[in-house]
Amino acid sequence: MSKSIFTYETCVHAIAGSVGSVVAMTTFYPLDTIRFRKQIADTNNDDLSTYSALQRVLQVEGLAGLYAGIKPVLISLGTSNFVYFYTFHGLKSMLKSSVKNDLVLGLLAGVTNVLLTTPLWVVNSRLKINKQVPYTGLLDGMAYITRMEGVNALWSGVYPSLILVINPALQFAVYEALKRRIMPKTTATVFMMGAMAKAVSTVVTYPLQLAQTRQRYGKEGKMNVFALLLSILKKGGPQALFHGLEAKLWQTVLTAALMFVAYEKVFRFVVMLLMQKRVK
Repeated sequence: MSKSIFTYETCVHAIAGSVGSVVAMTTFYPLDTIRFRKQIADTNNDDLSTYSALQRVLQVEGLAGLYAGIKPVLISLGTSNFVYFYTFHGLKSMLKSSVKNDLVLGLLAGVTNVLLTTPLWVVNSRLKINKQVPYTGLLDGMAYITRMEGVNALWSGVYPSLILVINPALQFAVYEALKRRIMPKTTATVFMMGAMAKAVSTVVTYPLQLAQTRQRYGKEGKMNVFALLLSILKKGGPQALFHGLEAKLWQTVLTAALMFVAYEKVFRFVVMLLMQKRVK
């Protein structure tokens, strides 16, 4: 089994996925900033559109406000996607390609990723509003949270995260299914396939993503995910469960679409280089 998983091709997939995610997030990071602020805001106090929210942050805080906390996010995202792509494609190399297998492998890759990288995302969620925390990096952030709140606090939001592995699993299953049917040959086709796959997975799982963000930020104390969802529902009604969805869709769909484009291009480039070396 280890010989099937630990291969150059699997490593190339992981590197391409990691690089692709970093390129995409860097491009659309201001949208992620708005998405995060909307998710932790009270529904009654934040009814601005994504564009208006971008303008407000730019006017009040400048460009730095839109890119607050980007460095640790890129490090975490690159690490997270390396783990996910490596696990997914490593396991995939041992099974026949199908929608069912892709969905199962996506779930396994997601669980592995969540268990290993949740502490990074907990720190990131708090660094997004960088004036409210006494640390500036991932390592000192993890050390501070451990010292002040205990080790368990580093895995805040882990339960909705484990449930949310259905999000990337569904995204990859849809993308791979489209890829098998369409055989994309242009950048525009890959972009649209990636956008479609992410849009489906985001809408289906959004209430859980909202709960996850609030738990990681520490906004709702130690309330469990189901109690948190019920609390949001009671305060704002069903629509409150989708508060910030517009910003999330703009951010996540565009980011995922560009990530898949960069991933495919990096993968093909590295494979081409390896083939040239073998010929020589």
